[in-house]
Amino acid sequence: MSAALPGKTIIGLTGNIAMGKSLALRLLQELGAFTIDADQVAHAVIRRGQPAHAAIVQTFGSCVLDAAGEIDRSKLGELVFAEPAALRQLEAITHPAVRRRIEALVRAAEADVVVIEAIKLLEGALREAVNAVWVVDAPPASQLSRLIEQRGMTKAQAQQRIAAQNSQADKLAAADVIIRNVGSLAEMRAQIQQAWQRLIAEHRPPVKPQPLPDES
Repeated sequence: MSAALPGKTIIGLTGNIAMGKSLALRLLQELGAFTIDADQVAHAVIRRGQPAHAAIVQTFGSCVLDAAGEIDRSKLGELVFAEPAALRQLEAITHPAVRRRIEALVRAAEADVVVIEAIKLLEGALREAVNAVWVVDAPPASQLSRLIEQRGMTKAQAQQRIAAQNSQADKLAAADVIIRNVGSLAEMRAQIQQAWQRLIAEHRPPVKPQPLPDES
């Protein structure tokens, strides 16, 4: 049970870009977890009228807006992934808003187990809210090919995105569970099921002893 968010067992799911976190999140949802994709939450908090929108426009200019006044994430990405200082500015704006939204979602969740998928899980306050850190890992060649084939990036764009990320090795060093995305879907599902069963056993509330019947 999380001390920061009591009443829930929380898995923090992380790993660098294109490692297979979304697949792992879906498999955990199938097992009964309430799942939160921090990237989707980040999309929500930068929409027009939402907490981070005005601050992003003020910081980076109207050049990041589309014709409807929404933030164009591809334009914003071109700016921040080319310049580490700009990425830090963006994270300083978005991370507090994302954290508040995630905490509200966790408190409202009916499931006992919540999974938060966040690429920057270990670098922020969410790290203190989770009971276990699960890291999805894949070979660098697979990571690069997924970005090119599945996300339509050029090789140079993919390499830039990978280089902008914090170390995958650091994530692996902090992991309670490592999910190796190197084989079939069935192999990945089996790893997740085994880790899930261990987590449930470790965090299951103790059974209170029942009073003996009165035999008098």
